[in-house]
Amino acid sequence: MQIKTIAVLTTLTLFNSAYAADLNHQGQFYAKLNVNGQLADEGLDNFTEIRSNNSWIGVKGDVALENDIQVVYRLEWKVDITGEKGVDNLTERPQYVGLRGGFGELTLGRNFTALWMAQGKIDLYNHYEGDIAAIWKGENRLSDLATYTSPVFGGFYGVVSYQAEKSADGKDALSAGIFYGDAELKKAEVFAALAQDIDVAGFDVTRASFQYKLGDGKLGLMLQRQEPAEGGESRSGGLVSYSHRWGDWELRAQAQSMEDDRSYNLGMDYRLGKQTKVYVWGANIEQQDNPDRRYLALGVEHKLSVAF
Repeated sequence: MQIKTIAVLTTLTLFNSAYAADLNHQGQFYAKLNVNGQLADEGLDNFTEIRSNNSWIGVKGDVALENDIQVVYRLEWKVDITGEKGVDNLTERPQYVGLRGGFGELTLGRNFTALWMAQGKIDLYNHYEGDIAAIWKGENRLSDLATYTSPVFGGFYGVVSYQAEKSADGKDALSAGIFYGDAELKKAEVFAALAQDIDVAGFDVTRASFQYKLGDGKLGLMLQRQEPAEGGESRSGGLVSYSHRWGDWELRAQAQSMEDDRSYNLGMDYRLGKQTKVYVWGANIEQQDNPDRRYLALGVEHKLSVAF
């Protein structure tokens, strides 16, 4: 059913793009394909694999209504390009509908939490083996979620995510944050955020993040404290990342900690066009309760979007 839905959306999108260019755009069909070959050393065995790094396909947009209000929507699926035959290679990503206006934006459905959004673009290895989720809690995308984003005041805005109980025996959860600037660093040279999870996926997490644009480089810093919501040991850690562009080349370096756990990433991208790049990276992950893991990868990424 999901595959048929995507096929229909794709056909309609391409039709509208080709034959209805004179109409007002109401959204876009988009996709990202990211696949790499990698050599993995996970302590006990060495092996090679072809890995799909959170490739996705989706449709999103906004439609103007009356009284300066817009309806906003997004339907997105993760696609495992390397999935085995006969296994469902589609899983849900953000899927929601809502309203936007002078009051801000309110959406209902499946979405990232406010604390997840606080990472901005500081995690340079999001979706790869060295993703901050390897040793940090808080990287959650939740169902049954109501998300409110306030209007911007002097560069500042707030985000509140509330997860409903879903049943009489269920538990609700809350994630909230205060933000400054934009994650792409296009509207300001600084992005900053302070966010808190309260009993989200069983953990209370506090995260502070800061990213600064330095000419052709970007320096990022995050601090995090996490503990089980039902009580237990609290742990603290930090992350620093730096990226730098030289023409079509981009260096990406990152180091992360959570008490005695460590993660290090270093890589280089080369852009073949506005929507295509090839890359190489290495990752080293050290955890007390797991064998050390090391990875070396070479891959390609291509993005596409079609307005309708």
